[in-house]
Amino acid sequence: MGRITELLDTAHQRSQSQGWSFAGALLPHEAQELLQIAPGTRLIDVRSRAELELNGVIPGAVHVEWQSWPGWVFNPHFLTQLAQATDPESLLIFICRSGERSHRAAAACAEAGRGSCYNVLEGFEGELNKDTGHRNELNGWKHRGLPWTQS
Repeated sequence: MGRITELLDTAHQRSQSQGWSFAGALLPHEAQELLQIAPGTRLIDVRSRAELELNGVIPGAVHVEWQSWPGWVFNPHFLTQLAQATDPESLLIFICRSGERSHRAAAACAEAGRGSCYNVLEGFEGELNKDTGHRNELNGWKHRGLPWTQS
């Protein structure tokens, strides 16, 4: 079994064990590895433009807002914008701040009939550390030292 298959099988097992409708759930380092070794894989960052400006971006990610700031207004054109920005055969990996909005985005895409939709568990900034009130301390893309830049 190749490494791509191994990563996707692990992600699929996570999703299946939770009863999620999308293909799989990846840890941040697994998502980064797939981006490097699986041709045509696209990282879809669903955070708001404000979050990108304030907290940083992942190089090469496609940005399609799930909700916009202020007010966290749902983007009614999300699926259309995603279709315009990606190849229908691409493996799509969704990420947001904590993994919650990207979970909903991956589920919406799967329910719309798009296959190969994966969510990044922990997200870009990770879980909130209840002891300090901060993110980026427990887990997440940034905390794990994966590529990102300040915009």
